[in-house]
Amino acid sequence: MESCFLSLQVLLHPPANLEGGLRSADTAIEDIFIRKFMTGTWHSLFVSEVIIKRQHNMIRIAGIIRQAISPRKMYFLLGYCEELLSYWLQCPVKLELQTVADKKDVVFKYI
Repeated sequence: MESCFLSLQVLLHPPANLEGGLRSADTAIEDIFIRKFMTGTWHSLFVSEVIIKRQHNMIRIAGIIRQAISPRKMYFLLGYCEELLSYWLQCPVKLELQTVADKKDVVFKYI
């Protein structure tokens, strides 16, 4: 259980947030904002953590969501989130979401 907690800490605090890193405070605040925006926009649909990957100037946001809304609404929310986050953060944002039919379909292995 401890190793699972440590791996979760690595996901929540990427190396860019370390002391002495470039824009460490800004990156931490942006990550908190992104997580709150995503969980608020996709209300009660996320069955996993919101994973933020920064690659050069691009931000990739990944996660697993439930198939509780129609595909039309899902595509709207994808475009909505990408456009607004790209505008607010002044860099390209790409959402990489996977869908599952039920929360029980997500398998977590506890070590």
